[in-house]
Amino acid sequence: METPSRPAHPSEPQPRRPWIFGRVLAGFVVLLVIVAGGAGVGWYIRQQTLRIDTAAALKAAGPAVVRVLATTCAGSGEASGVLIDKGRVLTATSAVDQPKSIVVVAPDGRIRRANLIGTSADGVAVLQTIGFEGSPLTLPPVPPDPKAERALIGYTAAGKQVVNAIGSEAEPAALSQFMNAAKLGGPVVDKSGRLIGLVTGDTVQASTVVPFTKLQGYVATAPSGLAVGTLGECAQSRGPQGAVTPELLVAGTPLALEVRQLLAGYLTLENQQDFAALQALYSPRYAKGMTEAVDREKHQTTYFFNPRITDLAPDGSSARMAYNVMYSPNAKGAGDQNCSRLDTRFALVRSRGKLVIDATKALGGAPACDT
Repeated sequence: METPSRPAHPSEPQPRRPWIFGRVLAGFVVLLVIVAGGAGVGWYIRQQTLRIDTAAALKAAGPAVVRVLATTCAGSGEASGVLIDKGRVLTATSAVDQPKSIVVVAPDGRIRRANLIGTSADGVAVLQTIGFEGSPLTLPPVPPDPKAERALIGYTAAGKQVVNAIGSEAEPAALSQFMNAAKLGGPVVDKSGRLIGLVTGDTVQASTVVPFTKLQGYVATAPSGLAVGTLGECAQSRGPQGAVTPELLVAGTPLALEVRQLLAGYLTLENQQDFAALQALYSPRYAKGMTEAVDREKHQTTYFFNPRITDLAPDGSSARMAYNVMYSPNAKGAGDQNCSRLDTRFALVRSRGKLVIDATKALGGAPACDT
């Protein structure tokens, strides 16, 4: 027999029905948390894709970024540049305005002659190098994201390659924060090291970024938007005007430092074509032959760069210096070349207690810079 069930006491509470609205609200809250979390992760991932690792960008693009040196009628002659296809280099027109001679210097020190092919209205110059091989930079297949960070790669006046983050196209950093004349013509790259812009301008203060859309026409196999480049017709041209200090490859004794100061002054004044001031660096005997007029005739289109003091007599009577010199191809003895490697021994004496140049002697020939 079954035990009869106990009837519920009328005073006992009845079981509560499920709270439907509460369950819906809880599910909605969970859904919001999931969506917000997903959005947060998506935002974080997007931010990471827009950021740039400047060291990685420099490693990827640096081998294609060159120094551009020129002797010009205007006397500007210094910039950065970027190798594109078939030996062509993009740089700033301001550096090669009315050129007499142009060279590009690769990151590994190789020097190659270059000719001016064309210029654009927004300050881009296209050079054609002679015998320059390397891995060129390419443009991405589509325009960059306006919010993606960018980097500028260029050179200091001392010839050191550097990289700077310059913000995005939507939120650019002020170029004046890190610009110098040697960085004009430098490429703007994305996080993969692809070419998306070029810095141009007549001066550092007026520097601006020529965008990806303009560069597409300049780097095309059949370029558009370029005018034919014109060479300088002046009798006297100059290269960069900054101070030049030789690298010291001998012991840095007080005597060696004194010799370096003398030769640094000699090279700097020659580049600035201050031929009158140069007379103070010559002995009375040497000054009789190397007069201001003779100096001008010999060096009115020259520019000396990359000097190295390789030897020094213990008594300071002589010093040996290797360096490069640019000049006009139609200069006396140029033979249609525009850049040579020199190795010179300088005879030194003291005059009134000051070390001066008493004679110079070329050691060997003067091979072209690109041999």
